[in-house]
Amino acid sequence: MAKASTSINIPAPADQVWQLIGGFDSLPDWLPYIPKSVLSEGGRVRELANPNGDAIVERLMAFDHAARSYSYAILRAPFPVKDYLSTLRVQEDGPKAAKVEWFGSFTPVGVSDQEATRLFQGIYEDGLKALADGFKAKAG
Repeated sequence: MAKASTSINIPAPADQVWQLIGGFDSLPDWLPYIPKSVLSEGGRVRELANPNGDAIVERLMAFDHAARSYSYAILRAPFPVKDYLSTLRVQEDGPKAAKVEWFGSFTPVGVSDQEATRLFQGIYEDGLKALADGFKAKAG
């Protein structure tokens, strides 16, 4: 099983960051390369569209509003992995600061552990950088 993880500090209260990213349907609100999200199954499944128009279908596996985290699995995607499970979490890092973590594990299919890890490491890092840039734009 391969893994990827990253974190970033955001100069905003954790609750404010969670308000933006904590909804399972909120990726288009902060992640530029996900322009569309459609929920089904009572909000437990989301179908995303990436810039190439490929469908990514994910299932919400756990949600903890108090701990500001949720975990999800990929049901269908153009990624060379199976058994994908990822978590997005926001923690307080002071009164007006938050630490956002995004991490996952997966089994590569047809590629090396390193290639699959590099793919998701890039997605997580680019995503959290976009999130931080969005907060900088609002503050600046």
